[in-house]
Amino acid sequence: MNDIKLLISENIRKYGMIIALIGIAILFQVLTNGILLTPLNITNIIMQNSYIIILAIGMMLIIITGEIDLSVGSVAAFIGAIAGILLVSYDVPVYLAIILCLVLGALIGAWQGFWVAYMNIPSFIVTLAGMLIFRGLTLVALQGQTLSPFPDSFRSFSSAFLPDIFNGDAYNILAIIIGIIFSIIFVLNELRLRKTDVTYDLKRLSLPMFVLKTVIYVAIFNMFTFVLAQYAGIPNVLIILMLLILIYTFFMNKTVLGRRIYAVGGNMHAAQLSGVKTKKMKFGVFVNMGVMAALAGLIFAGRLNAATPQAGNLFELDAIAAAVIGGASFTGGVGTVFGAVIGALVMGILNNGMSIMGIGIDWQQAIKGLVLLSAVAFDVINKNK
Repeated sequence: MNDIKLLISENIRKYGMIIALIGIAILFQVLTNGILLTPLNITNIIMQNSYIIILAIGMMLIIITGEIDLSVGSVAAFIGAIAGILLVSYDVPVYLAIILCLVLGALIGAWQGFWVAYMNIPSFIVTLAGMLIFRGLTLVALQGQTLSPFPDSFRSFSSAFLPDIFNGDAYNILAIIIGIIFSIIFVLNELRLRKTDVTYDLKRLSLPMFVLKTVIYVAIFNMFTFVLAQYAGIPNVLIILMLLILIYTFFMNKTVLGRRIYAVGGNMHAAQLSGVKTKKMKFGVFVNMGVMAALAGLIFAGRLNAATPQAGNLFELDAIAAAVIGGASFTGGVGTVFGAVIGALVMGILNNGMSIMGIGIDWQQAIKGLVLLSAVAFDVINKNK
């Protein structure tokens, strides 16, 4: 019992959101008569929300520093428009167009980061201006028209699947093997971390609780890949997402720069006194957000197979909501990459489930607003306690 209390008390927000995610999934599974959790629909949820997950990871870093970015949807749309011009109108090689778009995203992030970090203009104002500027530039670039279709090699990043080299019949064997390999890596890493805790006599779960926790995670991994194996296997975009999650989790938890980002949001004055270059940290997270918005714009354009002036509409709402639902605090210094992903999945399942049920976009927006308000209220109540 004490182990359970320890596990919950130290991870109340994370596990609270996981429980909420499971509860929402079960609710919509019932309300949609079993459609939500079919292999086809789970694959669609991943692919439809990949760009929101990417934006949520970048937004999490922004919010951890105590700032906000309202321009990510417009930046994603603008980058999608530039990609359309390069690939459809001028036949630029795909790899070169992707690099140019990511660099442009970094420059946009640097532009906004400069005003926030070095000119001390509130990020709300800077990115609100950015939202208007880049939405306008999107309309100018596309001249109100839609550009399509994109080359197949570009679309494969967001719409294709890893080929099953084992040529499975009813199931995608490669997806099942990837699940097993990932599980083995996870178990070995958990054992390594526990060995470290034992060596230094740190607080840890009892052996039975540790085994139970590990078994549950491994079961979830393999159930997930088994479900994907029943449709078309592992989407390419899922590999991109997993790499981003692993890289950013390692960066935020295990590197000096990651700890400095937390320090800037936790107490900027204390961070400055400790030698942290707070302006560079804030500038850096905005550059990163620009790159992530560019990547999200490329993936969205590839999935849509078109560059449209309406792309990216309200993406900033979903990204901010995902980060906050996932545990970020607007006061700064709090949040995790894993939490951002969970928050994005909550928003994704809400969108998908309500769409399957035929709920109109008006009610969808209202319900998502209530979910966001509830998440912020939950955070404030916990802090008051």
